[in-house]
Amino acid sequence: MKYVQYFNFTYRRTGTLWEGRYKATLLDSEAYLLTCYRYIELNPVRAGMVKHPGLYPWSSYRSNAFGEKQSGVTPHRLYMRLGKDEADRNAAYRQLFNKNIPSQTLDTIRQSTNKEWVLGNDCFKGRIEELTKRQAEPKGRGGDRRSKEYQQSKGINRV
Repeated sequence: MKYVQYFNFTYRRTGTLWEGRYKATLLDSEAYLLTCYRYIELNPVRAGMVKHPGLYPWSSYRSNAFGEKQSGVTPHRLYMRLGKDEADRNAAYRQLFNKNIPSQTLDTIRQSTNKEWVLGNDCFKGRIEELTKRQAEPKGRGGDRRSKEYQQSKGINRV
């Protein structure tokens, strides 16, 4: 308890040390990996903690963008495809940060993470549902049950 008080005072926080539950999202790396890298590395910028992702001390940005060696950072194979050598990969990675992540993509990433849904295209989600025998995304809402289209699609025949 004393450590939590010390930690909160030192880092200007409140609440318990491990506040909130852990959330994880299975993602289709081909479609979302580098976008999620950007999303994660830009979080401290969006939060107003730093002006640039390279200034956040716990970010992998410096490793990915400048080749700075950091323990615990292992380049993903998609990252490795950004260039033929380290300098090319670093430059290509920095270029990714010149474009904003579309707000719809940000919302999709947030919703998938917060609700622990699979993040990927329909084919990927279908494969995951098949493998896990679990729902990969929320089911669609019902339709207008009074409309003829809805009743026909559900095989309802009202007289």
